[in-house]
Amino acid sequence: MRFSFVPVIALLMPILEIAGFIIVGKALGLWLTLGLILLTSFIGLLILRSGGLGMVRDLQNASKTGAEPAAAMISGGLRVVAGILLFLPGFITDILGLLLLVPAFRALIWKAMGPRIVVATSFKSPNFRSGPQGAGPGKVVDLDEEDFRRDGPNSSPWSPSRDDRDLPKP
Repeated sequence: MRFSFVPVIALLMPILEIAGFIIVGKALGLWLTLGLILLTSFIGLLILRSGGLGMVRDLQNASKTGAEPAAAMISGGLRVVAGILLFLPGFITDILGLLLLVPAFRALIWKAMGPRIVVATSFKSPNFRSGPQGAGPGKVVDLDEEDFRRDGPNSSPWSPSRDDRDLPKP
């Protein structure tokens, strides 16, 4: 069984944040510490608000230039995560959020994660067909009403069979 650090980090994070509050509170004082927390939360909200729009803009630019959209998606996603971390009260989450705002740090994360991520950039493969299956140039037959007739019994599952005629209708 593989050991996961996520539960350990989730349990240690509040303890580390409280220790960070105590250390910063002793160094700066109560009101300055609270002001700093409110300021970083406000900055986090601003980043969250602009982060989604920035990611859409980066994706549009990547599609116009033909670049790979995965890097733009990861960079935008990490900016949104940075906004969330800055919004959360705590100095350790603020430090992590500020690190994620640095483009070089995001590039380092992309370099580590990039080989494991596959992004489908185009569906234009030889086996891809848009529309009904089998439809394409040369396969569509257009018939008039008088050109079509059905030979044999009506085997449609939606038509009432002869055995169902005497059943009461709902």
